[in-house]
Amino acid sequence: MSSLSRNALHSQLIRGCRRSSSLRHSSWRGPLPTTSTTRTITTSSPLSPISSKSTYLKSLQQIRHKSKMTESSQSPLSGLWKPTHLQQLFYGSDCVSKHLLECLPNEKSKAFIITGSSLANKTSLIKSVESLLGSSRHAGTFSNIKQHAPVAELDKATDAVRNDDSIDTIISIGGGSPIDSAKAISYRLNEKSGRFLHHIAIPTTLSAAECTFNAGYTETNGQKTGVAHPECAPHAILYDSKFALETPEKLWMSTGLRALDHAVELLYHPTSTEVPCRQLTLIAAHDLFTYLPKYKSSPKDEDVITKLQLASYASLGFLGLNVKGGLGLSHTLGYALGSPYSIPHGITSCMTLGHVVKLKASTDPSAASQISRLCPFVGVTASGDDKTDGTAVGDAILKLVDSLGLKSSLTEYKVDESEAHTITKTATRAESGEVYDSVMKLVKGLW
Repeated sequence: MSSLSRNALHSQLIRGCRRSSSLRHSSWRGPLPTTSTTRTITTSSPLSPISSKSTYLKSLQQIRHKSKMTESSQSPLSGLWKPTHLQQLFYGSDCVSKHLLECLPNEKSKAFIITGSSLANKTSLIKSVESLLGSSRHAGTFSNIKQHAPVAELDKATDAVRNDDSIDTIISIGGGSPIDSAKAISYRLNEKSGRFLHHIAIPTTLSAAECTFNAGYTETNGQKTGVAHPECAPHAILYDSKFALETPEKLWMSTGLRALDHAVELLYHPTSTEVPCRQLTLIAAHDLFTYLPKYKSSPKDEDVITKLQLASYASLGFLGLNVKGGLGLSHTLGYALGSPYSIPHGITSCMTLGHVVKLKASTDPSAASQISRLCPFVGVTASGDDKTDGTAVGDAILKLVDSLGLKSSLTEYKVDESEAHTITKTATRAESGEVYDSVMKLVKGLW
């Protein structure tokens, strides 16, 4: 037996839990740098004793032999991809009715549904899922999740789940806000009871929140914050085109630009892996450029819808567990613009992505070399010069936004130009300097 006593080990576990819990108050929404030790610490209740000698020895071994984060590298070409615990991904028309029940963890599971009021009150989708579950499996529905997931509604939904110990599954139906809310509820439940929920996601937009284990929500002051834990990632995803048919066309297309935002910024993220991550973001970008215009022409074509759903997954679904930090400037600008000014994240991506790509191409040679890889996938003829090609990719993105009828400005959302400093400061975490100045110039161009 190690010289570490059982009590000493337990103290280390508690300290680890406290460190993990501090993430709740961070505005950072990037992936959590995860080690095997972190997984052990945060999935154990800090108040419960270590249950067995084997668990104790395993925990001790993990504390002694902490695995280090492995970053990817282009030169030399190396890296490590660590997948989430996703078990099932179904896609196609009516896949919910065909496969939802087999996504439950067991025959006695009870599921709680998280969704928004529009889907609950203006469509029959939620009632259809409740009917599929039946009275024996349906524990309840919370249908008041709003845009950007305000914390007040999140608190109410969490209380509803916490009050029923029989609930072991949470089903999120909708866009990023319901899906992120479900992840946050699972995180909060674990803090109180030491258990996470089995998460089944049924997305109705292309925002790709189902692809990550972090969850963003909005505090009472309007600022976006979040939590992150590998156990919050969905266990099952069902991309059902029938559900997407109910999504307003502008919302669907704008979240498609959000997916493109994921793909591009993950492509040039310094710690994303070459395979499967970067190579699949290229395919995602190609399919988004191809099928978003087709959707605009034929919004009821379910094959086109399904192809876009799969492109959305490819844009972020292979992020994995070990990409460090947030995705990139377009995303941080999106967070600075989104909840504080009530702008949907799909629209923020429409505003920022093309301009950010052009800025990165002109100022960051490493990013430019990755962005230039997009040329044949987005209809740009490559010149061989990364800066020139990266700029052309940015222009192609702006052209796509315009062709889809999604071009907009901060003026349309009644954001005063005096807010430029606040937006830039929030996005860059700086108040002066070269980066601040270049981003400020970009932000001023959004009016």
